[in-house]
Amino acid sequence: MQPIQVDQYEALLADKKQQIEQKFAPFEMPELNVYASEPEHFRMRAEFRVWHEGDRCFHAMFKPGTKTDPIEITDFPIASQAICDLMPKIMATINENKILSHKLFLIEYLSTLSGDMLVTLIYHRQLDDEWTEVARKLKDELGIHIIGRARRMRLLLDQEYVIEELNVDGKLLKYKQIEASFTQPNAKMNEHMLSWARSCVQGSDWDLLELYCGNGNFSIALADQFKRVVATEISKTSVNAANDNKVMNGITNVDFARVSAEEFTAHMSGEHLRRRLRDLDLENANFGTVLVDPPRAGLDEDSCKMISQYPNIVYISCNPDTLEDNLKVLSKTHRVERFALFDQFPYTHHIECGLYLVKK
Repeated sequence: MQPIQVDQYEALLADKKQQIEQKFAPFEMPELNVYASEPEHFRMRAEFRVWHEGDRCFHAMFKPGTKTDPIEITDFPIASQAICDLMPKIMATINENKILSHKLFLIEYLSTLSGDMLVTLIYHRQLDDEWTEVARKLKDELGIHIIGRARRMRLLLDQEYVIEELNVDGKLLKYKQIEASFTQPNAKMNEHMLSWARSCVQGSDWDLLELYCGNGNFSIALADQFKRVVATEISKTSVNAANDNKVMNGITNVDFARVSAEEFTAHMSGEHLRRRLRDLDLENANFGTVLVDPPRAGLDEDSCKMISQYPNIVYISCNPDTLEDNLKVLSKTHRVERFALFDQFPYTHHIECGLYLVKK
C-alpha cells in the first residue's frame, strides 16, 4: 500500500479533470465543474484484514500482488476521523481478549457524519453466547453497534444499520444505511452531488422517474422539487431502507418499487408487465425528468433508449467508459447542459461524473 500524499491531491485532481475533458471532447460539452474532496478523512467506510502474529493481531493490508505479506495499518488518513480514532481502541480490546481475537479474520467499519458507527467482526469460526457477552460489553464500552459474522451466521447485538445525517442546501436529511449495502462512501461529496442534482431540476413542474435508486439517496433529496417521484431498485434491502428513509424524512410523494431497470423498461414498453408496478398508476405519471445512477456497467441498450424519450435526464456515472458509450446514444436526442466531476475517490483512478441533459 502506497502512503497517501496529501500534498499531491490538487495535482491528481487536475489530472482527472484533464482526462475527462479529453475523453468527452468529441461531444459538445459545457464547461466541466469540478468538486474537490476533502484531502483527508473523507471515506466513511473501511475494511481491513486482521493478521495474527503470535499472541497479537493487528489491522492489515497487503503489498500489491501478495496475500501473505501484510502491512500493519496504524494510521489510515483516508478514513473518517471517527474510524481512525476507533481503530486503536477496538484492536487494543481485541488483543486483550482471546474470545474476541480467536480466528478473527476481517473488520469492517461503517461511520457517519452524524456520529453513528457500526463495526462488523468476521470470523473463521462459529460464534457462541460467550462471544456475544464479551462483544456486547465492547459495544457498550465504545458506544458503537457491533455485528458478528461467520459462515452462515450473523449475530446482531442491537441493529444492522447506522443513521446518517446530510446537510443538503441547508436542510438536514436522514438516511438509514444498512451493513453490507451500498452507500456513497464519501459523505461530504455526496452532499455536493445531491445539491448539484437539485440545482439541475429546480423549478420542475413534472414528475421524476429514478432508476437504480439504492436507499433513496437522490429520491429523498429531490422529492420537494417534483410533484411525484417513482424510484426503482432491485435490492430488497435497499428498497426497505428507502421506505424507512421516506418515513424518517416525512416525505409522502415518493413511491419505491423493487424492480430492475431492465424490468421497468420492459414494463413501460408493454413487453412484460410487472405486478409490482401495476398499482403505481404509471399511465398517468408525467415524467419530465429521469435520473439514473447505474453501476459500473452503465445502462443496457434498451434502458438507454427508454430514458432518451424523456425531456430531461440527470445521469450520475461512476465509470467514464460506460458513460461515454451511453452518451453516444443519448446525444442523438439530447444535449448536455451541465457537466460535473465529483471526486468521490481521491488518490485512485476512479472518477464520478454528473451530466444534465435536455432534449434537443
